[in-house]
Amino acid sequence: MQQKLFDDIEQLQLPEELLTYTPGFISREKGNQLLELLLNTVPWQQHKEIMYDKEVITPRLSAWYGDKRKRDEGKREALPWLPCLYDLKQRIEQHTGVSFQGVLLNYYRDGNDSVAWHADKDTIPGLKTDIASVSIGEERNFDFRNIVDHRKKHSIKLEHGSLLLMKADLQKGWEHRIAKSIVPMKARINMTFRKVLHV
Repeated sequence: MQQKLFDDIEQLQLPEELLTYTPGFISREKGNQLLELLLNTVPWQQHKEIMYDKEVITPRLSAWYGDKRKRDEGKREALPWLPCLYDLKQRIEQHTGVSFQGVLLNYYRDGNDSVAWHADKDTIPGLKTDIASVSIGEERNFDFRNIVDHRKKHSIKLEHGSLLLMKADLQKGWEHRIAKSIVPMKARINMTFRKVLHV
């Protein structure tokens, strides 16, 4: 079990207009194949970021793929789409009716890898956009809490092959995390497909 978000706190359901969850979006067999392919072909890197005014090393590995654009100063340049990621992007676009120009891959190697409470940064300056999140590998709990009232909490177990569509308004009023696990966990890759401003 991962660190529990709800011990004695009643779970409050998030409004359906803020997110939709689709288990089995990728079959178990295809998910296993994709996990093996990405683990062995992606040039995974560990990055630094600023948290609470301090520079820290992220407790996970990541990579950024997407459409070719003019490089922004200080921004990470996207790697060209892998065919498997581009095909998945097209499937998601057909399923959700939302278009995406990039995907951030996060590799959680074991239960020690995590991501702290946060709301996703704007990939289009000043605009919150829909984000499609596909998970493969180990199941992990995806925790949400209201930014203003932390007593309002919710958790979803992201299954192997699942699709979570986080709608734009979710990022305005809620933040989320993947907590560390208190028991051993196997590899998990999360792919968040995002809108990116073409420049």
